[in-house]
Amino acid sequence: QVQVEESGGGLVPAGASLRLSCTASGGTVRPYSMGWFRRAPGKEREFLAAIGWSGDPPYYGESVRDRFTIARDNGKNTVFLQMNSLKPEDTAIYYCAVDFQTRTVVAGTTPFWGQGTQVTVSS
Repeated sequence: QVQVEESGGGLVPAGASLRLSCTASGGTVRPYSMGWFRRAPGKEREFLAAIGWSGDPPYYGESVRDRFTIARDNGKNTVFLQMNSLKPEDTAIYYCAVDFQTRTVVAGTTPFWGQGTQVTVSS
């Protein structure tokens, strides 16, 4: 049973920074590939970033490439999303996704998701 849990969301003013964390546990002793998505009100789910466990470069969505950074702690199957220069349009529920292959995380086709954490950016 794979468990995925996000933390670190909250209410911040525009221009602030925030760091989200996600930990995956259960199911395997192998490290997971891990990534982040978000869903804003009235919008479709958006891919933000993903990172494998083997040291390959991470993947980023175009809209956040210059402001968000993904990093991981392999020993703990934990991934972080550092978000800088936040804008009101970044307001959304942020979801962590994990799987054994990076491609299914990037595609959003993995069955393993967290419950989400709310990020609200005030203007």
